[in-house]
Amino acid sequence: MTTFIALLRAVNVGGRKVPMADLRELCEKEGFTQVQSYIQSGNLVLGGKGSAAAVEARLEKAIAKAFGIDVPVMVRTAEQWQAYLTPPKEFAAAAEATPNWVVLGLSKHLPKPEAVSILQARATRGETVRLLGDALWVHYPQGIGESELTPARIDKAVGSPVTARNLNTVRKLAELAMA
Repeated sequence: MTTFIALLRAVNVGGRKVPMADLRELCEKEGFTQVQSYIQSGNLVLGGKGSAAAVEARLEKAIAKAFGIDVPVMVRTAEQWQAYLTPPKEFAAAAEATPNWVVLGLSKHLPKPEAVSILQARATRGETVRLLGDALWVHYPQGIGESELTPARIDKAVGSPVTARNLNTVRKLAELAMA
């Protein structure tokens, strides 16, 4: 049995309702164990068998059937997740001072090699963009709300859907997965 962390993209915004209690119940019906959710933005920790890619596909299919919406899901093992607890070195001070403005982005496929340079060129509010392993990291020193690094621009630069979580959430999901 493997512990997985699954991130649903863009749920409970814009009319894309996925109640977390219903999502946990759906995961249990799908055979996952020890299912936990964290906040209302589609964060799951669950136990199961198979690869992360297989769990992604299974969850996406089950969510589409149960809720009637297509939701990209990014899944990593708890072991893989450990790498995300340490953002790029140049983000160390911000990670301590304002972890809610240090954001991890995970995509369906490895980001295009030029993604960082494309996004960095669009960073007009002091944002810093880095790629570390399969993770896209962004520091938003002035907050996320007015950044020109929008989800659509990030997806386009990366070449596949991306979902993002701030460092506080990344740490909490690791804590839940290790419990």
